[in-house]
Amino acid sequence: MATVREIYSYVDRLAPFATQMDFDNAGFLVGRGDRRADRVLVALDITEPVVREAEELGCQLILSHHPVIFHPAKSITDETVTGRVLLALTEHKIAAICAHTNLDAAAGGVNSCLAEALGLTGVGQLHQDGVDDQGRPYGIGRVGLAHRPGLTAEEYAAYVKERLSAASVRFADGGRPVTKVAVGGGSCGSMLAEAVAAGCDTFVTADVKYDQYLEAKALGVTLMDAGHYATENVVCAPLVRALAGQFPGTEFLLSACHREVYGSV
Repeated sequence: MATVREIYSYVDRLAPFATQMDFDNAGFLVGRGDRRADRVLVALDITEPVVREAEELGCQLILSHHPVIFHPAKSITDETVTGRVLLALTEHKIAAICAHTNLDAAAGGVNSCLAEALGLTGVGQLHQDGVDDQGRPYGIGRVGLAHRPGLTAEEYAAYVKERLSAASVRFADGGRPVTKVAVGGGSCGSMLAEAVAAGCDTFVTADVKYDQYLEAKALGVTLMDAGHYATENVVCAPLVRALAGQFPGTEFLLSACHREVYGSV
């Protein structure tokens, strides 16, 4: 059985916390590092339902992608959503480790898993921020060849929706067959210029703004928004498998209650 700190150290080797972006707050955010964890829940976010799920399952730790504490907290009370989550964690003695932009950028992280989920081949980095202390390049986004080159934008959008179990996929049709695809898990619409520079005809990401759709269409690039949750949740199951292989004495569970926050008609 591992301790919370040992699990943190392993995640730090997978996706070094030192590589997180300046605005981020990834890391060991709640709890005691020396506490033993025989059950760990993995989820994209730490919400009140996720904390209840962890408590009901007897988990001592939640490992999430999005930080449970993002902005500085001036108070922790039951009058705010963040306060209620933090109170629930501490009251049930559940620790929290959050791997955010470091996991986005790492080899095998969010963007690697997104490229794999979409069946891209010949995958490379869309953007490189640097090299970590183990000599591995890291950066946001990936680029590769489509699993079946030549699909229309509409056909590829349907494929993306099915592969990611997305609630919806909004897209601006760039007018070219889908051949070379860039992916950016979460809010990566600002990387459109890098996708164009990489010679991509299609860019799959999330949280796309209206002006970004207009720009993409003018540039002849198909821009797809498959949703923040769907483009990032792809990392959770592989993370469970990696952790289970490293810590056979600890049970790692994928959250069953955390789902896409919105629906579509």
